[in-house]
Amino acid sequence: MRSLLVILFLIVYSIVSLPLYLIEFIIGKINPGLKVKSSQAIVVTAFRMILFLCGIKVTVKGKENIPKEEAALFVFNHRSYFDILIGYTTVGKLAGFVAKKEMEHIPCIARWMRYLHCLFLDRENAREGLKTILEGVNLLKNGHSIFIAPEGTRNHEKEMLPFKEGSLKMAEKSGAPIVPVAMSHTDELLELHMPWIKKGHVIVEYCKPVRVEDLSKEQKKYLGAHVQDILKDTLKKNEVNYQ
Repeated sequence: MRSLLVILFLIVYSIVSLPLYLIEFIIGKINPGLKVKSSQAIVVTAFRMILFLCGIKVTVKGKENIPKEEAALFVFNHRSYFDILIGYTTVGKLAGFVAKKEMEHIPCIARWMRYLHCLFLDRENAREGLKTILEGVNLLKNGHSIFIAPEGTRNHEKEMLPFKEGSLKMAEKSGAPIVPVAMSHTDELLELHMPWIKKGHVIVEYCKPVRVEDLSKEQKKYLGAHVQDILKDTLKKNEVNYQ
């Protein structure tokens, strides 16, 4: 039933999006910055509605660790399509996210992603991948945060996949802080019983920012492993306290 409700909602949202595209286009011509803010407000509202329809309870921890005056690279463990919905509805600041190149061809969704300055990563082309990293560096320097999943794909095993070290270069080159974001039990909402959505309780915790310039030489060398260890410890702690 929840899956059908979400499908119906997405159909209606796609129809409603048509006039909204025109409105956002006009806003963008007058004030590009306002276009990004209004687009994110629209998307966040839609995401909150989906979470409500699905009966999903979200417990948020560590919001005080989200930098208020600067952009950040939010690094999360990736287990579900719902990870992005939960990230957007809890972060409280302008943010895009890094997605696989294939998502650029999905109607409706791709347009909103471009409005939010999301990045499309071609994992098979190193040169295009470098361009994406440089785009991310510029976004961070201009005050626009980014969500990224260094595992590279959704993972449903008990242990996280090794982090791709290059995925954190955006923080190193921009000077932006890295905020590890631990998401627990998100795959229990959909992925473990596709295609049916089930209600559930997830925990998202924003960990203390990691500033690359404050790390030791060894930690900088294995930055991905260092951030992943923070996420592992946080996930284990929240698993113990999970109800």
